[in-house]
Amino acid sequence: MNTTSPTFATQDSLKFFRTLNSKVNSYFKENNIQRTGNWKLHIKALVMFAIFLTPYFLILTLQPPFWLMLILSVVIGIGMAGVGMNVMHDGNHGAFSSKSWVNNIMGGSIYILAGNVYNWQVQHNVLHHTYTNILGHDEDLEAGRILRFTKEAKWYSYHRFQQYYSVFLYGLLTFNWAITTDFLQMKRYLKRNLSYGEFKKPVIRWTTLIITKVIYFSVWIVVPMVLGITWWKVILGFLVMHYTAGVILSVVFQLAHVVNEVENPVPNENGEIENTWAIHQLHTTANFAPKNWLVNYYTGGLNHQIEHHIFPNISHVHYNKIAEFVKETAKECNLPYHEFKTTRAAIYSHFTHLRDLGRKPQLA
Repeated sequence: MNTTSPTFATQDSLKFFRTLNSKVNSYFKENNIQRTGNWKLHIKALVMFAIFLTPYFLILTLQPPFWLMLILSVVIGIGMAGVGMNVMHDGNHGAFSSKSWVNNIMGGSIYILAGNVYNWQVQHNVLHHTYTNILGHDEDLEAGRILRFTKEAKWYSYHRFQQYYSVFLYGLLTFNWAITTDFLQMKRYLKRNLSYGEFKKPVIRWTTLIITKVIYFSVWIVVPMVLGITWWKVILGFLVMHYTAGVILSVVFQLAHVVNEVENPVPNENGEIENTWAIHQLHTTANFAPKNWLVNYYTGGLNHQIEHHIFPNISHVHYNKIAEFVKETAKECNLPYHEFKTTRAAIYSHFTHLRDLGRKPQLA
């Protein structure tokens, strides 16, 4: 990762963000609506936690046949991703509730999803939201050597097949959180003195990480074994759960940022990005399936990534309405607004993008 941060243009001759922000502020003020979550989000949180935890307790208490246990593990993975996108995500953006302690609790749900609050807030809130789609600064574009997400990344011959093998790797996302990623990220972030909000002493960060990991593996591995479930069934169920959640979360992200339609801006020799931060978000982000009720509901509005990136501290329950203002203002300013009408169209764009990036650069 590049540690020299790029800078964005400060002059917006189009007055895009000023105009848009005025419209959004007026909407909330005139309708006397809070920007945070409402009763709909609270009910949804209960639904997602129920999908996530009910199958776990059924497995512990009923100890069903192995085939049914695997099906329940898939359901847990679906709920795991649902909690991450709808509850944890809004909580860690301070958007779930107007009360900070509620946001802290909901954001802290990441601990039972195998992650770590500090690491996630730095990677997502700081690096991804600030330097969206800028290679070397947005860690969500980093996949080691095995995947190539931008034309600036080094090409290897096996990338010719990445549109085929990528989906198998996507399933390892949350599993990697649990066993390696959090430790590597914490070491890297603390070395760079990165934080989101209050900066706590490294010993506190490391202690929190270790304790929460012990609790996590105790809940998902040790407890089922103690209650009599065969060890290999527990391990396989654990892997199925993580693989399901990993595929869902990875694909949802990729459809917003790793598709043909969006850009990967490169800073100039002075480390400057051409556009202002808000306009940069329009160039680097895409929405998908905005009219699909189920996609809107389950992904926590992450199919409205444009709105989320420009207004990360507004709860996703408001994105449908805010999208009208963003699309309207972008059109007035003659700026792009990337949107796939269906999830299928976005998936097609993502995998053709991987195919194109997998070709030898001299032949592409």
